[in-house]
Amino acid sequence: MQNTGADRNFLFLQGPHGWFFNQLARGLQAAGAQVWRVGFNQGDAVFWRDKSRYIPFTEGPEAWPTRFRDIVAQHEITDIALYGDIRPIHAQAIAIARELGLVIHVFEEGYLRPYWVTYEREGSNGHSRLMQIELPEMRAALAKYDLELPDPPAHWGDMRQHIFYGALYHFFVMAFNQRYRNFRPHREMTVGQEFHLYLKRLGLMPWHSLERRIASWRVRNGGFPYHLVLLQLEHDSSFRAHSPFTSQVQFLEKVFSGFAEGAPLHHHLVIKAHPLEDGRAPIRQTIRNLTEKHALHGRVHYLRGGKLARLLNHARSAVTVNSTAAQQVLWRGMPLRIFGKAVYDKPEFVSKQPLKRFFARPNRPDARAYRDYRHFLLETSQVPGGYYSLGGRRQLMRHLVDMMLAEQDPYTALIQGDATPRQQLRMVR
Repeated sequence: MQNTGADRNFLFLQGPHGWFFNQLARGLQAAGAQVWRVGFNQGDAVFWRDKSRYIPFTEGPEAWPTRFRDIVAQHEITDIALYGDIRPIHAQAIAIARELGLVIHVFEEGYLRPYWVTYEREGSNGHSRLMQIELPEMRAALAKYDLELPDPPAHWGDMRQHIFYGALYHFFVMAFNQRYRNFRPHREMTVGQEFHLYLKRLGLMPWHSLERRIASWRVRNGGFPYHLVLLQLEHDSSFRAHSPFTSQVQFLEKVFSGFAEGAPLHHHLVIKAHPLEDGRAPIRQTIRNLTEKHALHGRVHYLRGGKLARLLNHARSAVTVNSTAAQQVLWRGMPLRIFGKAVYDKPEFVSKQPLKRFFARPNRPDARAYRDYRHFLLETSQVPGGYYSLGGRRQLMRHLVDMMLAEQDPYTALIQGDATPRQQLRMVR
């Protein structure tokens, strides 16, 4: 049956920084759908061009649930779309949308980033349907199709654009938010503090790049076995909502303790920060303190972001809370230990060993099982492209409108044998 937007009324909430939601709305409108956008601050307003379809929310947070119900009723909303399902305004909207029987479209950064983004329904990360779909069911779904596993492109990613649009968004909120005096960010920092950190990061990028290259060179040419620690942003929703830790300090304390007790004396620990780490968490000082506490002088190395592939090529194992970067670890067949809820937490390829034993002799993953899991994701929720660059958005627009208008979510369609062959949806290289 042909996909059509007739009789579909979409309500967009907050999206990725920049023009992605505006461009997606135009695509849905071209398919016959009606689209409105709720804006919570001036940053939302600037990146939405159709002001006749823009609904400013200027009240306090306590008024949001009632206002959301009113908007849904007034515009006969059938679908809502949002980026991330954890921030309070989105969590409240999702609960009400389920009660009202609306279709819930959730976007996230790619589980297999940086070459893809994630599109799901109902929830993402620890709330994703992937948490309930086991590997045998995935394999049975893939067996219904004659499909080859697609390779990633030679070059893709839009980190600079991500940082640029983040800084620009927070500038508009900080400087022109008079209409939205009741706006409260979903993070602990003020908008001004967020903007300052974005500017600082942009200004220090050349120095950080040099520092990172020197540290990476020392690790690659050090001649020692090492284990990799993949850090996340402390304010990241997956870290906050789907892990047992409230801070990086707690996670690093556990890692250092296990490494000191279990790793051979000649092994080293390499700690890689998230590419968007901006200094709000005291990571360097924490590492210095824990290195002193556990007598690990000369065996601990800190890298400020950078490319992960070269580090993984020579690492013995990797540890993280629930970072999506762990997918690259598993793709290389490396042992992996995690501590939070993650869509890739399957017993076939994620170790459950105590950390001391893991560092001493880690269990290897079932590489064939992970390959099947990855293939299932690439045929369902992982969409080639990016939110922040013009080329990335164009790539997404080739796929997302049809996926959003489809009757079934991507997982159900593949499992039930009704999916459109993804050969038509893959990256054009």
